[in-house]
Amino acid sequence: MTDLPVPTTSEPIIRYATENGPSHPTPPLFHPQLIAPGTDVPTILALIHELAAYERASASVLATPASLLATLTFPSNPTAGFARTLLVFPPADPHACAGMALFFPNYSTWRAAPGIYLEDLYVREAYRGRGYGTRLLRELARETERLGGKRLEWSVLRWNEPSLRFYEALGATRLEEWVGMRVEGEGLRRLAGGEERAGEGVGGTDKVEGGAA
Repeated sequence: MTDLPVPTTSEPIIRYATENGPSHPTPPLFHPQLIAPGTDVPTILALIHELAAYERASASVLATPASLLATLTFPSNPTAGFARTLLVFPPADPHACAGMALFFPNYSTWRAAPGIYLEDLYVREAYRGRGYGTRLLRELARETERLGGKRLEWSVLRWNEPSLRFYEALGATRLEEWVGMRVEGEGLRRLAGGEERAGEGVGGTDKVEGGAA
């Protein structure tokens, strides 16, 4: 791996996670200064496991190096994959990853504009209190504006009051009137196959009321 230059300022290093380094000139989707050679997939997986442990959901992690490699977007192939990852490093050590922001585009029908959904934001405990989470969110806000987007949004566990207060201090708003919904596993298979549970299908509606615009 080519050594990254060590900056002379106190600003953290933020760059996109890479698969095995760009094999051609940097595409417009990625900022050249945010790209570095070498694979980051093991780091991403380690961060996912650490975040899951923090959220008391370690048993729910099914990701593997192979599945991440197959489904994430990297600078070397910007048209493949479904989500991108920003990594943050302390200024004195560009090889010690401090955290990540994993995100993907979404769309608002009410505003007829794109946006970004932040799936995971995580800063390792040893690096908290240094402003790294704020810097990652700032980069995502800039990316949202670069896309012509109107929203940067994410979900937070209700019990995670420290994070909720942190986000509100940055200007985020709690969406108390919305309830998250999810179908996965066997429920997803049943829904895709047109199966219904006993008692369902009566007095229902095909309309997603108040759809997430």
